[in-house]
Amino acid sequence: MEIRDRILQTAETLFRKFGIRSVTMDDIASELGISKKTIYQNFEDKDSIVHEIARHNMMCDMEESERIYKESANPIEQVFREASLLRKQASTINPAVFYDLKKYHPKTWQFFLEYNKVNFLEIVKKNLREGIEQGFYRADINIEILARLRMEEVEFAFNRDVFPPERFNQTDVHTTFIDHFLRGIMSQKGLEFYEKCKQDNEPEHINF
Repeated sequence: MEIRDRILQTAETLFRKFGIRSVTMDDIASELGISKKTIYQNFEDKDSIVHEIARHNMMCDMEESERIYKESANPIEQVFREASLLRKQASTINPAVFYDLKKYHPKTWQFFLEYNKVNFLEIVKKNLREGIEQGFYRADINIEILARLRMEEVEFAFNRDVFPPERFNQTDVHTTFIDHFLRGIMSQKGLEFYEKCKQDNEPEHINF
């Protein structure tokens, strides 16, 4: 592995564990056993490291979402699988990361918001449209409004002021939001499928 990739990998591990602000360039260099000078030979500053990590993760998330879409039997299964991925990510990341990103790395935070607006929003809208077409969601739901609501819910779940990590488990927050969202849009057919999945955990790869 090239030194640049090692720097990114190590920095991401430290950020996920401790948050972004609390991790210094010295910490990254020490963890790698290299000089800080070597880091600056590859990256202009900490902000550029943060941006590169965020950009890479967003691309990986999009690829994973496309894979989930292709492999899911229906829109509700797609939501289940996306939720499982989101909960897995939430369980391995310090909630401070999103606060730090927003406050101390505004360029990357704006990139994150714009990326979600263009990509994640379209994924949710496609899911809602197909859910209506297949009879799993009610025909009278407003796709444009609900897609934006769902997008905001994901970000809101990481709000430390509303859900302080010492009082709320991130997995519980995300699960509750998704359950509430789905129950508000499902038809009777969708609700029956949803309850069946929760009861007998079928298909096997669904873990809700």
